[in-house]
Amino acid sequence: MTPQIRALSVHLFTATGAVFAMLAMLAAADANWSLMFLWLVVAFIVDGIDGPLARRYHVKRYAAEFDGVLLDMIIDYITYVFIPAFALFKSGLMDGWTGWAAIIVITFASAMYFADTRMKTKDNSFSGFPGCWNMLVIVIFALEPSFWVSLTLVTALAIAMFLPLKFVHPVRTKRWRSVTLPMALAWTFFAGWAAWVDFHPESWAHWGLVVTSIYLVFAGIAQQVIPERKA
Repeated sequence: MTPQIRALSVHLFTATGAVFAMLAMLAAADANWSLMFLWLVVAFIVDGIDGPLARRYHVKRYAAEFDGVLLDMIIDYITYVFIPAFALFKSGLMDGWTGWAAIIVITFASAMYFADTRMKTKDNSFSGFPGCWNMLVIVIFALEPSFWVSLTLVTALAIAMFLPLKFVHPVRTKRWRSVTLPMALAWTFFAGWAAWVDFHPESWAHWGLVVTSIYLVFAGIAQQVIPERKA
């Protein structure tokens, strides 16, 4: 297989995320939230794999006619932002004006954040909350907190998108990667498990989601507070 074909194959693999997004949207239209989240987890796995493959097979060199970053961002907006916001609103977990406030804040702020050229830090972390609303929404589905708690979380994370706070990239942030990457894999497992059991209230997957989500949200901020020890 030539380098060009390998590089093009990575782009094609990334594009499958759009297919999984459509399957998730169809499930959401039928209010089949468990199936929707299962498809979003599959899309999340694709998103976690395609980046390392793109760097390994040098897609910018051998398949430069396609913009892999743009392709990835389009799919990420659909799977991380648009579909989770739709689910949060249509599920009734945030009813009335709180639901309207949530979807407007999530979609508007995320559109601005995804277009921000300063979203990455020097260590390949994210500057500001990276718009991973799928992670918050699945936790809300699992725990079903009051709409006031949900609104507070949405508002706080929307504001955090534009603050000088660091959020780790599970693969590309080297510091603490030996912990962060397993945490991200564990989150993926717990998310799939929670959706598979239809968010059963006694499932241990819910607490696994909470623990891994807390780490992934605060690890980057902790890195800002704790100085890195130089070798």
